[in-house]
Amino acid sequence: MATNVVPMTDHIVLKAVEQEEITASGLVIPDSAKEAPQHGNVISVGPGKVNEQGQLETIELKAGDHILYQKYTGQEVTVDSQDYIVIRFQDVLARLEDVKAPAAAAKKK
Repeated sequence: MATNVVPMTDHIVLKAVEQEEITASGLVIPDSAKEAPQHGNVISVGPGKVNEQGQLETIELKAGDHILYQKYTGQEVTVDSQDYIVIRFQDVLARLEDVKAPAAAAKKK
């Protein structure tokens, strides 16, 4: 039976995107030399956090978003043999978006 990981308050559940193990020149990077991942794919998002005025501050992310987050942040958890990282919204640095070239610029005249 699959388990959905549902974060509370302003927490975000994501899967870290691991860096390449082989460089472009063919060198293998050992685990001890790898840095902590800083970007991942959002799996689920909590409802938000209640501010001092009692209003709910929602999170501007959704499942499927690709984000950058601070190094060495969050809590690593394993659910149903899947590894996740749970972070707070305040640890998110940016959302990564695919940039598509305009159709007019792609055409050669």
